[in-house]
Amino acid sequence: QVQLVESGGGLVQAGGSLRLSCAASGRTFSSYPMGWFRQAPGKEREFVAAINWTGGFTSYADSVKGRFTISRDNAKNTVYLQMNSLNPDDTAVYYCARSRGSYYSQFAYEYDSWGQGTQVTVSS
Repeated sequence: QVQLVESGGGLVQAGGSLRLSCAASGRTFSSYPMGWFRQAPGKEREFVAAINWTGGFTSYADSVKGRFTISRDNAKNTVYLQMNSLNPDDTAVYYCARSRGSYYSQFAYEYDSWGQGTQVTVSS
């Protein structure tokens, strides 16, 4: 079972940027698609972005498209989420996850390993 550890969250003003990182243990990291999800207080966990195992294909939620960029460095066993033009609606705990299959899905049930999450708070 892979272990995932997120970092890079924090407090930022609206319009600012943050870069989240997710470090994975294990030698099979590069074989799996990865995703980022978020959960705001009182809301369900929602899809943010996903990337295939090579990094050549990505998918984004409409709410973050054009502002967020997912990427990965398989040599470092790390996936990133660059977040620009942040607004208060982006406030949430952000989780990275490893897909159980070969497709970079938007559905949380397609992921079998999750990190502990990192808090992102955007002030207005």
